[in-house]
Amino acid sequence: MIEIQPIVIVVACDNHYVPLLAALMKSIEVNHKTNEAIHFFILDDGIFKRNKTKLEKSVCPEIFTFHWIQKDKVIPAGMSIPYDNSSYPLIIHMRMFIPYFVPEVYEKVIYMDVDMIVTDDISKLWNTDMKGYTIAAVIDVRIKEFGGSRAVENYRELGFDAKTKYFNTGLLLMNTKKWREEDLTPVIFNCIEENRKYANYPDQYGLNVVFANKWLQLDTRWSWSAEEWIPDASLIHFIWRKPIYKTYMFDKRYQELFFTYLNQTKWKGFVPINEFRRLTKKVLNKILKLPLLLKSK
Repeated sequence: MIEIQPIVIVVACDNHYVPLLAALMKSIEVNHKTNEAIHFFILDDGIFKRNKTKLEKSVCPEIFTFHWIQKDKVIPAGMSIPYDNSSYPLIIHMRMFIPYFVPEVYEKVIYMDVDMIVTDDISKLWNTDMKGYTIAAVIDVRIKEFGGSRAVENYRELGFDAKTKYFNTGLLLMNTKKWREEDLTPVIFNCIEENRKYANYPDQYGLNVVFANKWLQLDTRWSWSAEEWIPDASLIHFIWRKPIYKTYMFDKRYQELFFTYLNQTKWKGFVPINEFRRLTKKVLNKILKLPLLLKSK
């Protein structure tokens, strides 16, 4: 009898975004129709024990296996996170370490940002033929090309055409074996460091430059921005303002769908977060980067 391999998903999360992760996991569970178990590796950026317990009680234990990974323990010897000027949290760079900490028996993983909900069977994405590529991704529906607004502003100096396709890094299918063989993480981090003033979206900048013209394009329905409604999106990405905020400003149908899933978890009745807390989070993200700034000088 052939053993069914589990679907392996990696996310990174802190306490602030745990409600987003709960809705994401519940949406995957509700729409998963095939028999694969799902192994969830969660890069833990200080999540409280009570929130971990709530999360584990929010989804079906027969489907999900939790692997809690301490954020600070995944960085291989000799590597370090690059400093960038953005207000994005440091944890955005943790996806670069996935091939080094996920057990080597898993040669493919799905990386997902937590600000997503899945409205289709995740096994369809999982069973994508990678065709020999190291990563598969979705074109960023807002930017699309290197010459787009704030994408890769120095593309000419790097020798690229303005029409070079630009992907969003919130969803990645990764061949972890090929990534390790090419030892790509230091290459990506060096790219971010050397082009810091152009890396407006730091992780996306590094990944797009290093993988330019060398990635598999997935259907845009697998990472559709919540800014525009389409009825057949397979995955909704709340790229900018999150549905957990009172100041959410995009299509309300997506926010309502998000809360449909969240209200099936231990966060039922969650009250959206005010603007002061949202901005405080951004300031804290900048403060936590100060040691990296000092180290980089």
